Amino acid sequence: MVTVYIPAALRVLTQGETQVAVDGSTLREVIANLETRYAGIQERLLEGERLRPGLAVFVNSTSVRPLLSAKIPDSADLYFAPAIAGG
Repeated sequence: MVTVYIPAALRVLTQGETQVAVDGSTLREVIANLETRYAGIQERLLEGERLRPGLAVFVNSTSVRPLLSAKIPDSADLYFAPAIAGG
């Protein structure tokens, strides 16, 4: 199981849950399983077949490329966060 930490803006879809455990070995599978439990969350995370612009993905506190095929280790902590850009 992967522990997904839910950003504040999406907690309305998870009935206030701040973290949830779901199965999945890729980012795509994790998001699909989140959608099964929390209808509408996939639309907020994806734009077509890509992660929405402005979102960053962290696995066990390490930033990963936001590819839907990215492997997610079992028992990982997964975070979705607004991407931060400097200038």
